[in-house]
Amino acid sequence: MSSQPHIVLPWVVRRTRLPLLSLRCVDCRSESATTGEGRFRVNANGKLLDVWLLVRCVSCGRTSKLTVHDRAPVRSFDPAELDGYHANDSELVASRLLDPLLARRNRFTLDWRGAWRLDAPPAWPGGAWPVRVEVVFADPVPVRPERLIAHGLGLSRSEVLRRIKCDVPLHRPTSTGFAFTVMAGD
Repeated sequence: MSSQPHIVLPWVVRRTRLPLLSLRCVDCRSESATTGEGRFRVNANGKLLDVWLLVRCVSCGRTSKLTVHDRAPVRSFDPAELDGYHANDSELVASRLLDPLLARRNRFTLDWRGAWRLDAPPAWPGGAWPVRVEVVFADPVPVRPERLIAHGLGLSRSEVLRRIKCDVPLHRPTSTGFAFTVMAGD
């Protein structure tokens, strides 16, 4: 039997909703916040603009602001971007929320539990081993490859470590595409 993969299967990891934010509420000390429908607040002070992304505590409902732009000259904004802030554009909300610089500046992390899904072919080929799987990330969802593979194949994580040949470390979260080969079981 050949050791070259006979079949290549595509898997796609997609975001199903915006992730929750791990951000401590100043009122109730809860650790979860959400962007809800995604709203910006734009405040003008002369020729300078402040832009905030509004987030709401999941427990008590208190609204807080995440600084997107602070005292930025009006002329430094692209007109389409500024219109997006005023219109609360959902794609602009997502891009700003997923920006690691915004997370670092506002001291929050993203909680991706339940916010993504794996799109994989429903039929698993029978008899043709080994099988190569190529994983593509449609959105930057950080997930540990061993957990993703175990979820997608319905195997235990120890079985994944035994039967999988992968081009990335299996224990370190990744949000970039990778490929792996599934070897035949005993």
